[in-house]
Amino acid sequence: MATTSSTSYFERIQNFVADNKKAVVIGAAATALAVGGVAYYASTSRGPGSDSEKGKTRDKKKSSKKRKTVNDADGPILEEIKPKVADEEDVLSAEEIAGMSAEERTKLAGTLKTRGNTLYQNRKFQQAVDMYTRAIQVATKSEPVYYSNRAACYMNMTPPKYELAVQDCDEALRADDSYVKALNRRGNALEALSRDEEALRDFTAATILDKFQNELAAQAVERVLKKIATAKAAIILTTREPRLPSFTFVSAYFGAFRVRPLPILPENPSTGDNTLILALQALEAADYAHAVSLVNEAMEQGISWEIGKAEALNLRGTFKFLMGDVSGAKDDLYESVKILPSSTQSWVKIASVHMERGEGAKAFECFEEAIKHNPQDPDIYYHRGQVLFITHEFKEAADNYAKSSELDDTFVFSHIQLAVALYKMGELARSMATFRRTMTNFPQRSEPQNYYGELLLDQQRFMEAVDKFDRAVELERAKPPPMNVLPLVNKGLAIYQWKQDITAAEQCCDEALRIDPECEPAVATLAQLLLQQSKIDRAVEMFKRQAELARSEPELINALTYQYASTAQLEFTRNYPAMAEQLAQIARSMAM
Repeated sequence: MATTSSTSYFERIQNFVADNKKAVVIGAAATALAVGGVAYYASTSRGPGSDSEKGKTRDKKKSSKKRKTVNDADGPILEEIKPKVADEEDVLSAEEIAGMSAEERTKLAGTLKTRGNTLYQNRKFQQAVDMYTRAIQVATKSEPVYYSNRAACYMNMTPPKYELAVQDCDEALRADDSYVKALNRRGNALEALSRDEEALRDFTAATILDKFQNELAAQAVERVLKKIATAKAAIILTTREPRLPSFTFVSAYFGAFRVRPLPILPENPSTGDNTLILALQALEAADYAHAVSLVNEAMEQGISWEIGKAEALNLRGTFKFLMGDVSGAKDDLYESVKILPSSTQSWVKIASVHMERGEGAKAFECFEEAIKHNPQDPDIYYHRGQVLFITHEFKEAADNYAKSSELDDTFVFSHIQLAVALYKMGELARSMATFRRTMTNFPQRSEPQNYYGELLLDQQRFMEAVDKFDRAVELERAKPPPMNVLPLVNKGLAIYQWKQDITAAEQCCDEALRIDPECEPAVATLAQLLLQQSKIDRAVEMFKRQAELARSEPELINALTYQYASTAQLEFTRNYPAMAEQLAQIARSMAM
């Protein structure tokens, strides 16, 4: 298991989004709402509710007597003032209609609509359609409610006529583009037709126009976003070429294992044997791309001795795991321990694979197998501590970190993670003391400074946190490149939370991405900061980049959710520029 750097970092990103959710939601809704509140903004961004001037008249509930007797939460509108219901003979021919005054035609159209409403409530959908159709023909102008009500009938028929419902909603919205009921109805019809991105557009618009008070529309946004992101992720995962994650991620993973000596070559090494040594040397030099190609080449050339085969399978399986090929990683790593059962590192990495697959019990079985072969290997306890930490068993995690340090106190991450686990247990004094001791014992390592800064940030001790992040950056710059850019990203987040200085925070993330263009935390943080500034076009690009960098299916789905939610909101701002400016004003007032 790698250190919990990525886990804790993304927890802080989520906390950042949660703390600023209302501003993110409204600001982004003004120029494309982002996922910080994307699926949840209805419950977190309650605003004073009113529809457009036309919508207010149409959508205001009149009394509890207006019951709906069909399974349609958004059925025909029965709340308008109803003219007296006329007798059947009052329905006139086309010639008679042509001879009527505008006032008479308007009155008759209202009568026909009222009959349609009654028929709809009695589930006589085809007859209701006929009445709404006559109302449309009689009316002197296009009345959105007539088309929307007829669309509701089409949706409730057996089988439903969703295409006709969409066409009628199109007509209703052509007459009144802020007609929320028609937007919701068309969204439902489009979703039923599997036109999910169009449905998301409509549900998003309905939610914003309803001032975030329509729970059903908000739930529809969440539901459709999930469908879109899941489907897109499945396609991407089956078609994209395997690739290494960012340098920051890969170096964190390998840095979580103690350095081991290179295996001793046999007396007469083969070409594959020598290539394997080159691969391991490239790994030591953090040249991960070459390490991948060299270990694959070594396997193709053939490795002559058993320890070398096990080592090569371990390394190839590790890279497969990092590149998202979890099944391939599992096969290679199990083959490695089949050849060399005493390879505790392979057992630990198999545990990582099981955790990735949600198989916690099997992961712990692997740790027990590793302990059986070498109970004095400190890496076993460190990584078992990581699994316990992830599952929030902080006391047990702390015990394992302590055991790891007891066996080898030169490994900085055991001390760091012990301090973090103590912090999670609420033992603040012990945690901070452990961090201070670690910084003293490892003065040239940036990690203790960075993680101590994270704890200070969590306590809102912003000035001290920024000081620690600056020191971590300084230490990283003093090392041979490439540098670990996480302290820069953390500094940006701290500056924003401390001073609300978005520009300075954005500059930190931009600098991090210039150094490591594939750093996922930098991309994720920058996307959120861009949303805060309503720089939605660039934010969408960042979410696309986040999706490209996502290693696992959950990460990819999350990034795609942000991307498509933001894109839908951007479309809203283009379709409703006046509303977008109104929401932008709300966002600006909240940022003050």
